[in-house]
This record gives sequence, structure tokens and C-alpha cells, in this order.
Amino acid sequence: MKDCRQFYIDGKWVAPERTHDVDVINPANEETIATISLGSAGDVDKAVAAAKRSWGTFSETTAGERLALLRRIIEVYKARQDEMAETISREMGCPISLSRAAQAPAGLAHLLEIVKVLENYKFEKLQGSTLMRQESIGVCGLITPWNWPMNQIAAKVAPALAAGCTMVLKPSEIAPLSAILFAEILHEAGTPAGVFNLVNGDGPTVGGAIASHPDVAMVSFTGSTRAGIAVACAAAPTVKRVTQELGGKSAHIILEDVDLDVAVKQGAQGCFRNSGQSCNAPTRMLVPRSMLSRACAAAKQTGDTTRIGDPFSENSEIGPLASRAQFEKVERMIAAAIQEGAQLISGGPGRPDGFDKGYFARPTVFAATNDMAVAREEIFGPVLCLIPYQDEDDAVRIANDTPYGLSGFVSSGDIENARRVAKRLRTGNVHINHARVDFAGGFGGYKQSGNGREWGEAGLQEFLELKAIFGYAIAAGK
Repeated sequence: MKDCRQFYIDGKWVAPERTHDVDVINPANEETIATISLGSAGDVDKAVAAAKRSWGTFSETTAGERLALLRRIIEVYKARQDEMAETISREMGCPISLSRAAQAPAGLAHLLEIVKVLENYKFEKLQGSTLMRQESIGVCGLITPWNWPMNQIAAKVAPALAAGCTMVLKPSEIAPLSAILFAEILHEAGTPAGVFNLVNGDGPTVGGAIASHPDVAMVSFTGSTRAGIAVACAAAPTVKRVTQELGGKSAHIILEDVDLDVAVKQGAQGCFRNSGQSCNAPTRMLVPRSMLSRACAAAKQTGDTTRIGDPFSENSEIGPLASRAQFEKVERMIAAAIQEGAQLISGGPGRPDGFDKGYFARPTVFAATNDMAVAREEIFGPVLCLIPYQDEDDAVRIANDTPYGLSGFVSSGDIENARRVAKRLRTGNVHINHARVDFAGGFGGYKQSGNGREWGEAGLQEFLELKAIFGYAIAAGK
């Protein structure tokens, strides 16, 4: 068992102000794998003070100096990427195949992408006689979740470094070990003291202290909509910038001209991936009413044959849910859906056969209507709802009839049909025929899925303030 009770502040590993130890649990076997300490407002004060001291120097570095730092971080990350993948699988339970193929590489992808952006980004532009100058916003508070830990952390840290910001990171206390490893990577790469700081803790205490701190200029938060509202409220009195990537209930519209069996299988697999613990997962599958019975059969086949197992088994397609609390929530939602009258197609409550421990849930498929809770609330588990529609207009109406707007999916044999429907969805992202994410594209949502964007150039701009210097240039002939 690892002792991870120290925080990374001002370039050193330091003891917390007070002792409040909690266990990090392997969700596959419910065994303790590490101990961390939950921080306090005093720990946040120390970390913010270190970030504030270092900001004066780091914000004045050149883009070339920051590029050199990012490239060193990339090289160290590459050397420790396998270790990162294994750490993520131990702490939050996703299959090692997914950790190696996507979870750990996502962190590297964001670092590589921000280097491309920074190599060509113009922080100053002359507009007439006015200089439009983009400057580092200041000390940033970064609050990240447990479901895609390196994706979320690197998507914030990489652009913050590129912009010349300093930062305090609070990772999830459920999956903090990958963040600790990331801090080691940054230290090994020679990140200046105070530029990056890490304080473990819970949301109300450490997250609240970061969001409300008067010396924090910006908070970048990823998590549930409920927690995002709390962060925004805590940040409001100091009028700091708040960017949020929150919940989702993404619709997957399957048009009539598609190969139904293939589209349903791809959609169900996309929903179940990472045990359904992805904010942009296609959890509502919209199918033509005339095809509903066929779609249910194809979804059942996918659910029934999805391989559930130990994260370190190469045969496992999905592992456990990340925590007991998440397991219990998913079980409640499945039971509530049955009680509400949703038709159970595959899966259902309880652990899969052969599992007597670990937070494993059955891949579950319902036929439902869009007014049911199972189709409206973010479950964050391997639960798919099939919803029939009458025509294209009805499909778009149902897809947009949600408080969320993070992502959308359109499957069609006609690319022009898919493009037309994609443009009508009120979401920050749309995948046509299950196109993979583009790390250069902006990621974020409409409505209660948040505000602001991450990834690529759009992500960098969130960490910059725009200054207009009037009269900077003398007009010709004056």
C-alpha cells in the first residue's frame, strides 16, 4: 500500500496542515491500494501563495521558453506512460487495454497538441493603431474528476502552462494517484517551483477554498452539473472567470438509411465504454419507430456479449465502476427505471454472474420514453436507453429536449443527411458516424453541460486575458 499523504507545493512534497487520511480503493476488489490526506483551506492558501509568487516570473517567460518546458514534460510523460496506464486502471478500474489505448495517451495528446498551437500562436496583433495583446490570466484553480483523469488534468494543465499561468490542482480523491504521478512528471521535467501545485481534498473543502480564493483569477472545473453550480457560486463574490465542463445525456440519432445492426452495436459499445463513465457517452439511442424492435434485439446482443472482468485481464471490455457510491447510484437508477415502467432489454440490477465483490455493474439496455428519469438524468454507468422517433424533425426535437448539451452522435449512410442533422443539435460536439475526437477541436457544452471550451487553441484562449493598448502605433502621416 502506498503512502501518498503529502501535497506538492512550491516544488516540494510537503505534509498537510492537519491529518485527515482516507483510503484509495481498488474498485475491482475493494482493497486499499493507497492512503491520501484530505487538505484544508490552509493548504490551499499555501499552494495559492506559491503560485502567486511564481506567476510574476513565469508569466513573463517567452513562448519559446514555455515550449521547451512542455517538450521536456512530453519526454518524461512518454517514459512513464505505461506506469500511468497501470495507475489509472488500479485506481478507477478501467480495463488496462483502454488505459493503454486511450486513458494515458489522452494526456500525452493534449501536451502534443498544445505544443503545435503554441508554436504558431500570436499573443499580440496590431489592429489599426491599437495593440490587441493576450496575457496570462494569473493563478488558476483546476478541479478535475476521476473518470478520465489524465485527459481532464492535461487538458487544463497544458494550456495553462502554454499561457504562462501558474496553478493549483485538486484532483478527485477517488482517483488521485495518477495526478500524483503527473506531479512527479512535471517535477522531473524541471517545472519551476510554484508553477504547478497539487492539493488533494474533497470538493466542499478544498474545491470550495480554491473557487472562493481571492488570489485565484480563474477556475477550470470538470465534474457534475450539481458540483459545477457550487463552484460557480463560490467563485461569484470574487468575480473570477469560471469555465466548466459538466454533465451530459448525449443523444445518438440513427437515421433510416444506415446499417442498423452496425450502428446499434457501435452506439451501445460507445455507451458502455469506460463502464459508461464518460460525460459525452451516447446514452440515449434514437431510432425510427419502425426499426425499434430490430434495434432492441441488436442492443441486447451487444449488452449480453460485452465482456466484464478484472481491469488487468486483456479480455475485459469493461471493468468496475469507480467507487461504491457510484455503484450504488447506478443500481438505484436501474431499479427506478424498472419501477417507472421502462422496458428492460438486457442486464438489470445486481452484479454480473460470477462477481461477489468489486463495483461491477451489468451493461443494461432499456426501451424508454424521453420523459422518463432514466432518459433525462445522467447515470454515469453502462446504461443505454432506446427511444423511438417518428421522423427527422421528431428525432432532433427529442435529442434537444434535455437540460444538457455536451455531445451528440449521428449515424447515417448519407453524409449530407448526417451533416444536416448534426448542425441542428444543440450540443458543443457532434460525432458523425462515430468519428473519433479531434484534440485540436474545442470540447465543451451548451446549456447545463457548462461554458467555455477545452482542447487546442480554444482551450488556450480560456487562460488568456485580452488587453487593448490604444495609440500603440502611430497612424501613417501623423
